[in-house]
Amino acid sequence: MNYYCLVAGLPDIQKDDIKGFLSPAELLDEISPQLSEEDAALLRLLYARYDNTNFLTFLREKEIKPGTFGVLNTQDWEELVRLMQEEDHPKDKRLLPYYISYFRSAQEDEDFLKGMSPDDFLAGLYYDYAMQSSNKFVSSWFEFNLNLNNLLTAVFCRKHKINPEKLIVGQNEVAKILRTSHARDYGVGGLFEYTEEVIKLAEEVDLLEREKKVDALKWDWLEEHTFFHYFTIERVLAYVLRAEMLQRWKMLSFETGSEIFRNLLASMKQGIKINA
Repeated sequence: MNYYCLVAGLPDIQKDDIKGFLSPAELLDEISPQLSEEDAALLRLLYARYDNTNFLTFLREKEIKPGTFGVLNTQDWEELVRLMQEEDHPKDKRLLPYYISYFRSAQEDEDFLKGMSPDDFLAGLYYDYAMQSSNKFVSSWFEFNLNLNNLLTAVFCRKHKINPEKLIVGQNEVAKILRTSHARDYGVGGLFEYTEEVIKLAEEVDLLEREKKVDALKWDWLEEHTFFHYFTIERVLAYVLRAEMLQRWKMLSFETGSEIFRNLLASMKQGIKINA
């Protein structure tokens, strides 16, 4: 299905321009009603990372703070958690399967995290699920991000002499190798084509500059993989992902970047990863 009017009506955005774009919430409201049911589910999958955070917050606090962005709200989570408690095989289109997997694991085994943080455990389930998408662009995007983030984590851990085993997320081949490899290319040079580029940019000592280079790599990946998709859902999803990057940079400052780095280093030394 092509979205001629939708794509043509989206504001133009550039890599270094943090003005004139819609926020994730505004994009969701603008785009969702114009998509087919199948394509709306793909957009929902991209936005599920916000719901992941809200899901864990709800399990801890039984509510989500007003104004917190996500596709699902407190009432949704109340209904879905109740459904998972009452039904062996809960069915609800709002309930992505990996939420059930997390909930069941938490119910059946108090030590189900095995040393991982709840965020990382859920993120692993999220990536594993998303990489099974029948949409090639979506599955490839999630695999690219998983490999990129895991390799950055592995480089960080090696530099600071931290065991990466509990900090690498997901169960794809690259993740499994990164947990144990001591090779110069972390054992994934033949599996992840961006290995050398990621290792090089990970050496950047300025945290914000490094993050900009990471986002530039993601931006270029999106452009490359949608070059021949002019008015398709792939073009729409890539636009949403680029707008999210710009939104993040609009909010980020040197002080917050330095704070993220300090917290990340301290928490990793304790065996817990903070997802900034």
